[in-house]
Amino acid sequence: MPVNLSAPDAASLLPIAGVRIGVAEAGVRKANRKDLTVFLLDEGAHVAGVFTQNRFCAAPVQVCREHLAGCHAVRALVINTGNANAGTGADGLARARATCDALSRQLALPAHAVLPFSTGVIMEPLPVDRIEAGLPAAIADARPDHWARAAEGIMTTDTVPKAFSAQAQVGGKTVSITGISKGAGMIRPNMATMLGFLATDAAVAPAVLKQLAAQLAEGSFNRVTIDGDTSTNDSFVVIATGRAGNAAVDSLDSADGQALYQALLGVSRLLAQAIVRDGEGATKFITVAVEGGRDAAECRQVAYAIAHSPLVKTAFYASDPNLGRILAAVGYAGIADLDQGGIELHLDDVHVATLGGRHPLYREEDGQRVMKQSEITVRVGLGRGAASDTVWTCDFSHDYVSINADYRS
Repeated sequence: MPVNLSAPDAASLLPIAGVRIGVAEAGVRKANRKDLTVFLLDEGAHVAGVFTQNRFCAAPVQVCREHLAGCHAVRALVINTGNANAGTGADGLARARATCDALSRQLALPAHAVLPFSTGVIMEPLPVDRIEAGLPAAIADARPDHWARAAEGIMTTDTVPKAFSAQAQVGGKTVSITGISKGAGMIRPNMATMLGFLATDAAVAPAVLKQLAAQLAEGSFNRVTIDGDTSTNDSFVVIATGRAGNAAVDSLDSADGQALYQALLGVSRLLAQAIVRDGEGATKFITVAVEGGRDAAECRQVAYAIAHSPLVKTAFYASDPNLGRILAAVGYAGIADLDQGGIELHLDDVHVATLGGRHPLYREEDGQRVMKQSEITVRVGLGRGAASDTVWTCDFSHDYVSINADYRS
């Protein structure tokens, strides 16, 4: 069961003018499940994306990068689950392009106006024939209010769909934002086995939208980890349709730029955190906040050492306050001149360690009380400066092993 996360109320998700979404059952890997989703974008929409840093990236990631680099107008997205089309070589690239061709023919668009996305099992050929056969139903299903259906249609090992909406005032206009994401395993920073799609009806200059996509990913999806594995297929796409009627945001440093950025970041973080809350086998949602660093980079370095540690994560699962594991992770994070005598450690309100050693008032029952909670904050002070940063993670349970052992069955 996900940690304090429920399926979205479809009625609470705001339609975005200029975006229609359709979902179908194509039988990509399993019958009788929503596994094919199309986004249809009105002319004038702008699209930007951020993708996995895994060098063994999937064929659809390569095709998306090609199409976006060509500065072509994007008018449609096609997303399949059940098959990642990764580790498939030249044949996989041909199949990803064939998927774009199939949808472009249906919509009378050039193939470079379509972006393909896939998620699922690696090293299996993409069944393009099934996808092509399912496209007419997906297109016929396209509606502005189908965000909840899309959130369900992009799931793999997720237990609940993930979707959020928000509104903001930009240029004297009310702009709407809605996004969906998927992911539950093979999740690590620099993107993960996750897909994220975020749309707004705000008008945004194309160059600024590229900045937005990068900064939003850095502040949200690049701050989560479940198991430390960076996927082959990670993709985060931001769409701006320009239908809200505001003057186009041409700088993130302006008041309008900041208002839009903060609203988009809020939704992006909810989507990213939802992935952690629904992590495979997760029972606890853990915030790791590191402060007192010389710069944010070394704070993240320490935070990820803690968040990736199997010993730390299994201790949280067991509610076992074996908190020396956290201090050990701080120590091996790779800061060569770290002074252990300046380290402070808190679990929520419990001061566990001070000046590099056990706090004289710390009691193990207090640590266990916190570790039994479903939401926990680990706060580490490095005593080296004024910088800080935060990542979000979860515990490791028996179910994580079971889910991944049985993934292809």
